Amino acid sequence: MNKEITLQLTSHPAIDAGLADLNKNSVIPRIWDYDHTVWKPDPTEITNRLGWLHIIDSMQRESSRMSALANDLQQEDFTDILLLGMGGSSLAPEVFGHTFETTGLNISVLDSTDPGAVQAAQNKLDLTKTVFIVATKSGGTTETLSFFNYFYNQVVKVVGKTKAGEHFVAITDPGSKLVELGEHYKFREIFLNNPNIGGRYSALSFFGLVPAALAGVDVPKLLQRAQAMAEKCGPQIAAGENPGAVLGTILGQLAKAGRDKVTFVSSSNVADFPNWVEQLIAESTGKEGKGILPVVGEPLSGPDAYGDDRVFVNLKIGEDTTHDAKLKTLEDAGHPVLQIELDDVYDLGGQFFIWEFATAVASYFLKINPFDQPNVESAKVLARQMVATYSETGTLPKGEDVDPSPRALADFLDSSKPGDYIAFQAYVQPTPEVEAALQALRLEARERYKVATTFGFGPRFLHSTGQLHKGDAGKGLFVQFTSQTSQDVDIPNEAGNPESSMTFGTLKMSQALGDAQALRDAGRRVISIALGENPEKSIQQMRKQ
Repeated sequence: MNKEITLQLTSHPAIDAGLADLNKNSVIPRIWDYDHTVWKPDPTEITNRLGWLHIIDSMQRESSRMSALANDLQQEDFTDILLLGMGGSSLAPEVFGHTFETTGLNISVLDSTDPGAVQAAQNKLDLTKTVFIVATKSGGTTETLSFFNYFYNQVVKVVGKTKAGEHFVAITDPGSKLVELGEHYKFREIFLNNPNIGGRYSALSFFGLVPAALAGVDVPKLLQRAQAMAEKCGPQIAAGENPGAVLGTILGQLAKAGRDKVTFVSSSNVADFPNWVEQLIAESTGKEGKGILPVVGEPLSGPDAYGDDRVFVNLKIGEDTTHDAKLKTLEDAGHPVLQIELDDVYDLGGQFFIWEFATAVASYFLKINPFDQPNVESAKVLARQMVATYSETGTLPKGEDVDPSPRALADFLDSSKPGDYIAFQAYVQPTPEVEAALQALRLEARERYKVATTFGFGPRFLHSTGQLHKGDAGKGLFVQFTSQTSQDVDIPNEAGNPESSMTFGTLKMSQALGDAQALRDAGRRVISIALGENPEKSIQQMRKQ
């Protein structure tokens, strides 16, 4: 087994067989050669999605440009970055903002259409000293463009139209709608990313590195660690000595054997990294009735809390022993436990690459294309239908909501069985208080039903785990929470014009309704619970049973 990854198992013949398969069929060099037949006979959304394999070199050449922008902003007394993006455009920047102690600008991320979240993001910033990064690969992401329209108008109010564009930076693909917008509104800078990289594989591209550089992360050092890992995963390295191949084989082969729930724990100073891995694994593998479920933020328990569908991953820095005792107990009970040790936070550069590579390898064993997302569009289409209904009638369609009672939730969850998972989906304002209440509810469900649990705020999770929810083997029970808004926020129809046809609250509810309908259309088990205007209180009441 490769020294980069320690796996404690008494026997793992499937893993040994998988590594032999990789060598026999030259899978690793074929991946590096952009050979689509590793995954599918059709090259669509494969050959044009492998740019992440070689992005490190070009980003090293661009690091001085990113550094120059960071210096300019600091010299002009900018203090904050608000990144406007979703999914692959927001998760890596969030890791950089929460993980690295830097001397640059403060990063915060807006990836919620809840009006309270939009207002909270604005209230904590001095807009005269804030630069907004508008990040979307396609240039047409509804949430991102809504955020831009809103904040451009707010910036115009405080600095004037002539200077407003200096507060905006774009990251997008060449030729996207955002390029036109950036030029029209005179953005300070437009970074054109390699178009052959999908969002969830974009951490080591402009999408991750521009925010990192502006925050003061040492980008050349980060890329150096990434390059070192890429070389260890290189085409000439035999599978058993290749850390990316080893990790991917473990994930893929154990998933095929029924251990398809990968549970992450970590040292506290890299606690945000699993949120990025969650999207990568879920959106890449959850399709064609298959999938590996990443379980993030679920504290460890004793062996009795788990079925035989788990793999545990501990990402730790140095000699941190926080989780060792509990993981040893799980090892002794027969659960696979992977220990991945980092020297410091800059080793995350290597972790971004190894998990991308491993996910591609795992998908080889699952016989799926890790670079498409065929089920993501279903929820978007239905959300657009909800918006169209609102535009025509002035009201949204009625959902299938139930009141927040302990009995209603228990009746729904009582249908769970071994191998299932429970996904809590909260279309509410993402506050620490609401998150704590939902985490407590989540853990109670895990202890009672002995199944994996996940949690995500909507619509954020639609751009990460949403693909798996509709595309996997149908093992999920989905608990959707919605809330009402006392103070809504208008979305301008276009930047620079106050006219509005819709609010953020309406957009959020359209997405919740569309998501619930897409899950039902896919044959998933769903309950929608309306929490009213006090989500935290309603959740606490649901726990009283």
